[in-house]
Amino acid sequence: QVCAQLCRRPCYCPWVPPRCPRGSPLVLDGCGCCKICARRLGEPCDFLHVCDQSQGLVCDYSSASAGTGATCNFEDDEEGCEVNGRVYRDGEVFQPSCKIQCQCLDGGFNCIPLCQEDVRLPTPDCPYPRRVEIPGKCCPEWICEAQDQHLLRDARAAPGASSPLLRFPCQEWGTEWSACSATCGVGFATRVSNQNRYCRLETQRRLCMLRPCPALPAAFPAVS
Repeated sequence: QVCAQLCRRPCYCPWVPPRCPRGSPLVLDGCGCCKICARRLGEPCDFLHVCDQSQGLVCDYSSASAGTGATCNFEDDEEGCEVNGRVYRDGEVFQPSCKIQCQCLDGGFNCIPLCQEDVRLPTPDCPYPRRVEIPGKCCPEWICEAQDQHLLRDARAAPGASSPLLRFPCQEWGTEWSACSATCGVGFATRVSNQNRYCRLETQRRLCMLRPCPALPAAFPAVS
C-alpha cells in the first residue's frame, strides 16, 4: 500500500544521477525506480530514501515515535564506527592509510603505526641525516644530505682509503621490550636499540599477543 501511494509509474528520474559524498554509493530508491545516494549511519531515512545495505544499515523507526524521525542504524544494533565516510563493524580491522592499521571497538577505534619511528643520530658515515618521503614508498626513509657526499668523496680520495663508509667501533645497547600494548588480541611492544648496520638509536616494534580476546556475548532479543 505504501509503495502504491508513494511510487509513480512510469518512473521519472533526472537524466544525470546525483553526485554522492564519499562512502555513499548510488542505489535504487525504495520504489526501485531512480538512483539516489544511499543514506549513511545516523542520517535520516524513510521509505524512499533508503540506507546503505552494503554496510548492514536499515532504516530504524524506533525513534520516529518521539518525533525525531527515522535514522539509519545497524540492523542488530551492533556498535560500529565511521572513518572517512565508511562504516566499519565492531571488531573489524582496517587501514585508513598504508601507515596505520586500526580496529573498530565499541563505537571507537584503536590504531597502531606500521612505519618505524626511529631516531637517527649523526654518525661518521652520515653526519647530516634527514628523513624524507620516497615516491612509490609508504614509509619515509632516512637519507644523507648533500654535505655527506663531499665527505665521502674526500674519504675515498684520502691515502689508504679502501671503503666509502668510515668504520667505527659500536657497542651494542638496547632497552628491554615494553609490555604488550593490548591485554588481549594482537598488540605491539617497543624498545630502543642501536643493533643495526649503522649503529644508530631507533625505536623498534614487534607484534605480541598475551591471549586471544574472548568472544563478544550474543545480544539478548528485545522484549516487546
